[in-house]
Amino acid sequence: MFWKIVGGLIVAWIAFMVLGAVIGFVFKAVLWIAIIGGVAFLATAGYRAISGKKDPRRINR
Repeated sequence: MFWKIVGGLIVAWIAFMVLGAVIGFVFKAVLWIAIIGGVAFLATAGYRAISGKKDPRRINR
């Protein structure tokens, strides 16, 4: 009986370790995708602000 409890605890511990590793990897991947997307958005917005003066859809002030 003792070894069944110890074995169950070891299996649960391994399952939590694997689950934590997978969730941690996914979180880091999503974080880096968000950072890269934000940088790309800011770069595109800056480029359009500098070179987009010939756009006929732009409101002239």
